[in-house]
Amino acid sequence: MDFVQVAVLLVSLEVVGQRQSKRIVAEVKDKTGTMELTWFQSLSWVQKSLEVGQSYLVYGRISFYNGQPQIVHPETELLARDQQTGKNYLEPVYSTTEKLKARGLSGRQIGKLTQLLMGMVHERDIPEILPSTILLQLNLISRFNAYRQIHFPQDSNEFNAAVKRLKFEELFLAQLRMNMLRSQRHRFSKGVIFEKVGELFNTFYNQHLPFQLTGAQKRVIKEIRNDTATGKQMNRLLQGDVGSGKTIVAILCMLLAADNGFQSCLMAPTEILAQQHFHTISGLLENMDMPVSILTGSTKVAARRKILKELKEGTLKILIGTHAVIEEVVQFDKLGIVIIDEQHRFGVAQRAKLWQKAVVPPHILVMTATPIPRTLAMTAYGDLDYSVIDELPPGRQPVTTVHRYESQRSKVMTFIKSEIEKGRQIYIIFPLIEESAKLDYENLMQGYENVKAYFPEPKYWISMVHGKQPAAQKELNMKRFIDKETQIMVSTTVIEVGVNVPNATVMVIESTEKFGLSQLHQLRGRVGRGADKSYCILLSGSKLGNDARERIGIMTSTSNGFEIAEKDLELRGPGDIDGTKQSGVLNFKLASLVQDRQMLEVARNIAESLLEKDPELLSAENLLLNKFLKKKKDGVLWSKIS
Repeated sequence: MDFVQVAVLLVSLEVVGQRQSKRIVAEVKDKTGTMELTWFQSLSWVQKSLEVGQSYLVYGRISFYNGQPQIVHPETELLARDQQTGKNYLEPVYSTTEKLKARGLSGRQIGKLTQLLMGMVHERDIPEILPSTILLQLNLISRFNAYRQIHFPQDSNEFNAAVKRLKFEELFLAQLRMNMLRSQRHRFSKGVIFEKVGELFNTFYNQHLPFQLTGAQKRVIKEIRNDTATGKQMNRLLQGDVGSGKTIVAILCMLLAADNGFQSCLMAPTEILAQQHFHTISGLLENMDMPVSILTGSTKVAARRKILKELKEGTLKILIGTHAVIEEVVQFDKLGIVIIDEQHRFGVAQRAKLWQKAVVPPHILVMTATPIPRTLAMTAYGDLDYSVIDELPPGRQPVTTVHRYESQRSKVMTFIKSEIEKGRQIYIIFPLIEESAKLDYENLMQGYENVKAYFPEPKYWISMVHGKQPAAQKELNMKRFIDKETQIMVSTTVIEVGVNVPNATVMVIESTEKFGLSQLHQLRGRVGRGADKSYCILLSGSKLGNDARERIGIMTSTSNGFEIAEKDLELRGPGDIDGTKQSGVLNFKLASLVQDRQMLEVARNIAESLLEKDPELLSAENLLLNKFLKKKKDGVLWSKIS
């Protein structure tokens, strides 16, 4: 714990040092041992206020000096006689600021005001909102008691009961809102109907599949098939680790749409990724009568005109593109399904523009290779139906991940040379620290020169890609690497998402300690895409913090993206995971997605079964809940703010 509050007896109080280093040091004790209190300011006030032999309640940030616990500048208050006799006395701690303290509003003062106000609040002011069946089932105290006890509990049992009740309420309300959205969509949102699995789907499935589908892929396709046949709009999140075969699922969805006379659109966040999808999909469909086009910012005017005409006429069945596909001039004849890759890169408003391009909203399939922890998926994405591809296709070899220190660099470079001699290609990635673009650029250029020193031209050729390059140069340098004209790609993290070079077998990550876990996992997914053995080498300095050491340990011990995502959530907390900050779903006051996973599962199950029986919350026992949710929806309850 950073901050502690203890009831202690003041044993001694003395002034130590001269002039600048003058301070007051006090020794206090309780049954468990002794502790030191230190003040560097307001010394005369401290001497006047504190009396040796008296008992005090002391609060502050704990630290250790020469192995002895101490608090510098603690808040102190005389311990009242009834507090001294109370076995488990607890007093609330309220945060304050220096400006408030200067106006006499310290944490203690805020506590006294709160106590005064709580005495004026009655049960009717904080009415119950949960049905009595839930309170009984989970042994929860009333809402009014929970608010009272979380501020002024008689003992730790009362405090824990209050925390349990309020945490459950937060998680339950979040799950209820999400599930209501999903339930309403399932019941009321009309979607186009894909009645049949036709010739195109079957021909591709039986004759052109590059490999056997995994059980997970078959399961996901069945879920999508069921969604699109119901007449309700599909809104599904497809989550699969790097290389798990999401693209094949996307192709089968597009062919399903085409069999039913509908068009498809796949939107990717970058031009490189869109080009890659285009090459993969058009390559797999080349033996079938299925036109595929790509529309990006750099599409030439004549080609653009042709694409727009064919889309409008309905002869073009599959369009792949970047943000360019959401421009108003892009009009479809019959848009049936929209597939969005790496959806956290797109804003809600951007996505919404796509489903306005059809009279009946098209089906939506959102794909992500960034594994999302289950608890986060249940909250941040709880309004979407959820599919997971949790198997890798046969033939994909696991990537061997090792950690090496800067002092072992020459050995790493020798290993890289041996891989290049086998005809393989190498990525060397440098970190990107947003606060210091200039320093980044200098580090990258210095790193590039170092790599060139180890791998001189003309024996070796190196591509370099970074954020400051013009788009055309970036594309060219990437293309040279993809076409095997260069053996080494030196880059910042621009290649994190989607670049597919099966011949690349080594990923070297420089200054590994500066990367987050999910980023490291994404980068590692760029290798191991061919049949050859692949390696990920994590290079770091010799001095590592605990967090960095733990991240590196996780990377070298597992390649399971879902395990890594769970660990990432534990280390960073939910606010830092892509896309969740904007969602506003995770602003819990007390509940934690990490510590309260079990309670979240319980809250979700109860919310689901409650809505199954009463989807509109109209029954007598759910009316209070319904009323509360409606009030919350309308904004701030101004009547409750004094």
